[in-house]
Amino acid sequence: MASMWALVVAVIYFGSFLAIGFIARAVLAKLMKRTGADLSDVQAQAGPNRRKRKVFLLGVWRDEA
Repeated sequence: MASMWALVVAVIYFGSFLAIGFIARAVLAKLMKRTGADLSDVQAQAGPNRRKRKVFLLGVWRDEA
């Protein structure tokens, strides 16, 4: 019986994070579709003289072009 309660708690805990993630993804996709902006568009606004910088992405340091 205790393991069933632990399963219920785990489903509620992880399910809420998944639900928030899916909702945020849908909202952002709708917003991006409406505005038509893309990451490459935003980076292009910086112009050709934009300096390189080091960024941390997914646990790895890399040079951003």
